Amino acid sequence: MKKHAASHPISVPERATGLRRRAESRLGAAPAPLITELDAQCLVQELQIHQIELELQNEELKNAKAEVEAGLEKYTALYDFAPVGYFSLEPTGLIREVNLTGAGMLRVGRAMLVGRRFPFFIAMDGRARFDTFLTGVLAGTEKQEGDFTLQSPGRAAFRADLHAISALSADGHNRVCHLTVVDATARHQAIEARGRVDVLSAANHELVAEVARRRTAEEALRKSERHARDLLTEAAQLQEKLRLVSHRILLVQEEQRKKLSRELHDDISQLLVGIIVNLGNFTKAASADPSCIRRELPPLRRLVERSVRVVHRFARDLRPSMLDYIGLVAALESYIAEFPKVKNRRIALFADYGTGPDRLDNLCRTALFRVAQEALTNVHKHARAHEVTVRLTKTRGLITLEIKDDGRAFSVERIASPGWGDQLGLIGMRERVEMIGGRFEITSSPEAGTRVWAEVPTGRARAVGPAPVATA
Repeated sequence: MKKHAASHPISVPERATGLRRRAESRLGAAPAPLITELDAQCLVQELQIHQIELELQNEELKNAKAEVEAGLEKYTALYDFAPVGYFSLEPTGLIREVNLTGAGMLRVGRAMLVGRRFPFFIAMDGRARFDTFLTGVLAGTEKQEGDFTLQSPGRAAFRADLHAISALSADGHNRVCHLTVVDATARHQAIEARGRVDVLSAANHELVAEVARRRTAEEALRKSERHARDLLTEAAQLQEKLRLVSHRILLVQEEQRKKLSRELHDDISQLLVGIIVNLGNFTKAASADPSCIRRELPPLRRLVERSVRVVHRFARDLRPSMLDYIGLVAALESYIAEFPKVKNRRIALFADYGTGPDRLDNLCRTALFRVAQEALTNVHKHARAHEVTVRLTKTRGLITLEIKDDGRAFSVERIASPGWGDQLGLIGMRERVEMIGGRFEITSSPEAGTRVWAEVPTGRARAVGPAPVATA
């Protein structure tokens, strides 16, 4: 029996049922014959086994009860001291159960909360919304969430997050609402603080942007002020330069008038006085001896011819008439032919469009002639050149004048500076060319000599050209 029980364990209910059946069958049967000693021993052994099994079952029941009580105590503690409040509400909103945390939130004893309606602790403006919330929870099986303001006599109003779900009651006939309440005061304070931080951050960004804009505006203003000061300085320098140029022009004009007066006095006046004296002598001689007229006329004629040449030279220096009637090339040829001769110096003129009358307008012819005249004058005074080339080229509506020499070089930048005393010739050449929309350039170096270059339109354009380029 022991071996059978060990190898095939039978549960307590099954054994109890077997024993009951065996007892009932014996009581209902006819009187049994006397049992043998062996049967009695077996029966006693079975009863002992049954007793031990009952004792073990009783021990197991005690242990299970202890575990249930410990679990109940544990989960009761977890329920009561959970960090959130737990409420069980009837469909009318009555509180059936509440943990200690929920009672502590409302500052009301748990015994006083049971049986009271939970909407009483909802702020007045949120009670209608809570009724709708509770109806929605009980109508479905999904978890619902809401944000409400709770109030109670024991504490100030506070914000709370409600999480609710419906379930069947213990009797299985009605639905109840299991509600958790989480104090959201700190979270909302954090949200409000973060909102204030965001507002302050946005205001700070705007302030930084405004500071940057103001700095940019201040920098632009400073640049504008510096630019205005530079312009004023430039204007003052230009005004001073113009004043100096005007002063020098007046001095040059006076010098030219003095020179013209002296030459008229020394050349023309003496020639005219000589003609008058010769005419007086001729008149007296002719009256005394008419046969001397033929002898006295040639000297008088030579004086008149010399006077004509002098007047012609003055007129040519002031403005050659052939410049207006014949053309630029002819005027330059005449000017070069009568230019003062210097030993070992050769002046060559090259023009690729002939020597006849040209179609250049008066300003263009005058500007180019004056540039050539001034350049050749500078060569005669300063360059000590041996080879001088004057070249006229006409291409694509432009006419180019180039004067090159192999004489001494000079610093163009120094001569063009405001502090240089004798710069009217260079300024005059530039101004004449730019006045008719042309370009002017002068270069000078010890290796290549000096090159004066001017380019003007052949039409009647009068636009101001680009600034001249001058390199040393």
